[in-house]
This record gives sequence, structure tokens and C-alpha cells, in this order.
Amino acid sequence: MGAQDTLPVAAAFTETVNAYFKGADPNKCIVKITGEMVLSFPAGITRHFANNPAPAVLTFRVINYNRLEHVLPNPQLLCCDSTQTDANTKEFWVNMPNLMTHLKKVSEQKPQATYYNVDMLKYQVSAQGIQSTPLNLAVSWRCESTSTDLRIDYKYNTEAMTTPVALNNVQFLVPIDGGVTKLQAVLPPAVWNAEQQRILWKIPDISQKSENGGVGSLLARFQLSEGPSKPSPLVVQFTSEGSTLSSCDIELVGAGYRFSLIKKRFAAGKYLADN
Repeated sequence: MGAQDTLPVAAAFTETVNAYFKGADPNKCIVKITGEMVLSFPAGITRHFANNPAPAVLTFRVINYNRLEHVLPNPQLLCCDSTQTDANTKEFWVNMPNLMTHLKKVSEQKPQATYYNVDMLKYQVSAQGIQSTPLNLAVSWRCESTSTDLRIDYKYNTEAMTTPVALNNVQFLVPIDGGVTKLQAVLPPAVWNAEQQRILWKIPDISQKSENGGVGSLLARFQLSEGPSKPSPLVVQFTSEGSTLSSCDIELVGAGYRFSLIKKRFAAGKYLADN
């Protein structure tokens, strides 16, 4: 990296969606989405900074900033102008002496690293209830003394994402008590763990391209020896690459740097559904 080169920087937005669905009532859905933005610097940048002790100030703009709330910029590294008038974007600039000191310290602690990740922003996304959940859920139980019927309805929700992307490695996990002796009907096939008394459905991905546009049902009937069962929350997990729930983006302002990559991803945190 010569003195005149633009320095490559990568950015990553990572968001976590927590949701609680109660029965089939969309108004009872509680949602909280949190996120963070990390900048990633190549290891060679420390050498560049050593040779150029007064580098260009790294300045960037977060787009769709109005979708965020409770934003916490890294107090050691980020500065911003509180008088900015445009609510849709927010400009930040990096305290370069502090960044250089920080990266030098990290390079000494991790001499083998090829790049250094630096936390820049933590935030919450303003959520609109069930519309903000990428996978809508409704679960219903029919519990009798000798059997339990479980039905899970799910629906892929394109509106929650800026760019509709597939939900990957989707898992639906439900504990079933009451002394399960037999699984009678399970659709689609699932794994029953007798030791932990729980059923697990795994779907590799759910998207608009899935059957019925990502709308489906999971059904199971259990025979019991010590019924009736007491309904437990359904726990769902998934990951996703290529989009965010906040629709936030980032662009550089001024010269000296370029984005080599902007990564966007989200995943389920505590994602639960109750009867």
C-alpha cells in the first residue's frame, strides 16, 4: 500500500431478530431487533499508518439511519455532528489517532491475523410488530390424556427484508412431555430425541422460491403414557446472508479509502412461539 493508494476497508452489518408469537393473533407478537456495524481493516494498514502518521480521516455515511433507534457509536473511535438535518442519513468520522493506536495494539496481540475487526456502531431497529419478522409463526396444540396433536404454521415474510433473501438452516424445536411412547404421524419427517423428549424439524432453506412461496405447516401426533402434555414454547433458529432487516447501508465520504466488501446478514436470536 503506497501513500497515494486508496486503502481497502470492509463493512459488515449483523442483525439479530428476537420474536415472541402468541397463538395466531398477530397483534400479540413482540419483536426486538438489534444490530451492529463492524469495520474490517487489512493487517497491512498498520504498516501504512506507521509510514503515514497523518492519514486521511475515514468518514462514512449510514443510509436509512431513520430506521434505527438507541444507536451507540464506539465512543473511543467515532464522532458525529449532532446538528445534521437529514434524518435518513448520518455522517460519522473516525478519530484516526485512536484508531491507529487501537490497530497497533491489536496487531501486537494477534500477529497472525490477516485483518482486524473493529466494532463501530451498536443499534436497535425500529420494529413494526409481526411485519418486521422474516418468518411468521403460529402454533396450536391439542392435548388429550393419551395423545397430543401439534401443528406449526409458518410463513416467509418478504416485507421484513430490504432484499428478500432465503432463511437458511431453519430449525423448529419443540419439547413434548407426557411420556411419549410413539410418533404416529409426522409431516414432513422430523427427528425425535427420546432422551430429551423433543422433536426437531430441519428445513435447509425457506424463501419465495420455496413451495407455496414459503408458506407451510409442520404436523405431528404423539401417543402418550402419562398425558396430557403441557404445551411448551416452539424454538426456531435460522441464519441469512445478503440482506438486513433495518435496510441500512453505508457509503464512504471523501478520499483515501474504498470499500472492498459490504456484508449484510441477520439471524434469529430468541425466536419463540406459544400456544
